[in-house]
Amino acid sequence: MNIKQISNTAAFLKEKGIVSPDLGIVLGTGLGNLATKIEVDLTLDYEEIPNFPVSTVEQHKGKLIYGTLGGKQVLAMQGRFHFYEGYTMEETVFPIRVMKLLGIKNLLISNASGAINLDFKKGDLMLITDHVNLFPSNPLMGQNENSLGTRFPDMSEPYSSTLNEKLIAVAEEKNLTLREGVYITAQGPMLETPAEYRMLKVLGADAVGMSTVPEVIAANHMGLPCCAVSVLTDECDPENLKPVDISEIIAVAGKSELKLTELFVGLIERI
Repeated sequence: MNIKQISNTAAFLKEKGIVSPDLGIVLGTGLGNLATKIEVDLTLDYEEIPNFPVSTVEQHKGKLIYGTLGGKQVLAMQGRFHFYEGYTMEETVFPIRVMKLLGIKNLLISNASGAINLDFKKGDLMLITDHVNLFPSNPLMGQNENSLGTRFPDMSEPYSSTLNEKLIAVAEEKNLTLREGVYITAQGPMLETPAEYRMLKVLGADAVGMSTVPEVIAANHMGLPCCAVSVLTDECDPENLKPVDISEIIAVAGKSELKLTELFVGLIERI
């Protein structure tokens, strides 16, 4: 998807009344509760938005929500796009690029992931401090769009230290346990084998998931500060691995999303 398509989509959304949002939010699997806290001005189904992909994951509602939260104008994606759905990397990050053109100044990301670090437990929240990209591609492959960012973007601080420090302060103030760790990607949609979990631990992962990294790469390419929090929905102990059903993952995410909502609202109030 080229800059013309991105610009056309941004123009369409402006015509609908989405003007000067302060920040963008990506809500991952089972993490839609935050949307209920938004004073909604406008909701659009992804199908209504030109050039937008359509979420094929049952747990992702596929809505773009514009409104007020924590005293800020926010633009929230209730459902994201994944490489395993068959989308290209460019398609998975298309909404992030559109939001940047609309004027967002910060990006907040959430996801559900599995705990590789066995000191962490399911239901915990983990602040992502760094990542390892195991996808076979990334959204910057191909000809660079200079109007979006440089050909060789720096990734020495992929997650904003300023936003992360604010999240840690909010967690301390609200007495919320917030783990910190490295997130690693897997293509999915299948979960990992015991041998793969052992490998991911050797690679330095604290949690594994199937999203987020492409969005973070695109954000860094555009000079957009971002942060990301994982809800740890299962414990990936290769020596005691038990079958996990997606319904269990959704249930754990649902129980933890109130904590995530409290954390994100507190951050938004401080930005």
